[in-house]
Amino acid sequence: MSLMRNLNRALTATTGLQVRRAVPAAPPQSKKTASATKPAKRPTPVYRCPAPEDLETDRLLRQPVFIMSPVRSGSTLLRMLLNAHSRLHSPHELHIRRLEVDHGSKLSQRAMSALDLERGDLEHLLWDRVMHRELVRSGKDFIVEKTPSNAFVHRRISDCWPDARFVFLLRHPVSIAQSWHEGDPDKRSYDEAAADALRYMKAVDNARKDLTGGHTVRYEDITADPEKEMRQLCMFLDLDFEPAMLEYGRKDDTQVVKGLGDWRDKIRTGSVQAGRALPTEDEIPELLRPMCRAWGYSS
Repeated sequence: MSLMRNLNRALTATTGLQVRRAVPAAPPQSKKTASATKPAKRPTPVYRCPAPEDLETDRLLRQPVFIMSPVRSGSTLLRMLLNAHSRLHSPHELHIRRLEVDHGSKLSQRAMSALDLERGDLEHLLWDRVMHRELVRSGKDFIVEKTPSNAFVHRRISDCWPDARFVFLLRHPVSIAQSWHEGDPDKRSYDEAAADALRYMKAVDNARKDLTGGHTVRYEDITADPEKEMRQLCMFLDLDFEPAMLEYGRKDDTQVVKGLGDWRDKIRTGSVQAGRALPTEDEIPELLRPMCRAWGYSS
């Protein structure tokens, strides 16, 4: 004990830090007990949307591009095509919305508030710094982020980057559900996959209604005529089309990772492959019919 006191005195004198004895690990809990003691979800953090004149100091990124899409809708293919452009960098899914900031003390919170930085503002600075770092490392001009769950926080992303540009990627809802089920059939039945994927579809649909001025593209159109769709998308992004986009290159295991995007054989080929046949009307479950109609896949 005296050794730890002496060590703390030395550390405090030089760094202001202290060493604390590790707390013994708690015994494992049953699933029922763990569920009962699960901490409450943190409230939505307070943040401000930077005014145009504040962007130069508040954000490093300029005009980031966000692909808003459901799971299993072809977003990995789209990001591969865009990443093959000399001015666009589209890495694997970054899941930035799960990066959170917390205050270590009340004094820290007061200090940040005095700088007009609440918890949400600090998180936005972190998100911006992480993405800017990745962009600088690529040597390109604009970053493209494609994590499907971004659709659930589309308004916050728009507030974080007021100059962001949005691409909405759609696919036949039944094809999405089938692909989501086939990705892990032991984990999700088809009905479970359809219900889960529908959450993402609804989030993307809400984003399309809330965020004006975006560009919508369909997976089926990309696979049918990739050059036409990439030309239109480049026009939206105010970039010249580059033919090299259509042959994005064969990808290995270090570039295509399960959990961070599509990882299966088709995406590894390095070029656009034909999509699956569209489902017939009889193959559309009742659960997905409203979304099929909303997206123009069914009458």
